[in-house]
Amino acid sequence: MAIYMHAELPGVTTEQYEELNAALAALPGNAFEGVLAHVCVAGDTGLDVYDLWESREAMDAFMARMAPVARGLGWNAPPAPGTVAEVHRYWIPGDG
Repeated sequence: MAIYMHAELPGVTTEQYEELNAALAALPGNAFEGVLAHVCVAGDTGLDVYDLWESREAMDAFMARMAPVARGLGWNAPPAPGTVAEVHRYWIPGDG
């Protein structure tokens, strides 16, 4: 079952976000495996991240890989999903 996730990242800058993503992309394998869509929005107080995952297991696996990397980059606390919900339906343009 697909999972929607929204996380608020107060105090996190776009530079920190890009640094984290580069470190994750440099890991062996595909650290982002299972994500169907990802959006990061910069606001006045930090970032908002919105993801669509193919399953809760895929999201949890990503979080387990991401947390130590974020800590290694000096993040006080790795991002935790604030809102997680099962998705009733989604579609991606171009899907048959």
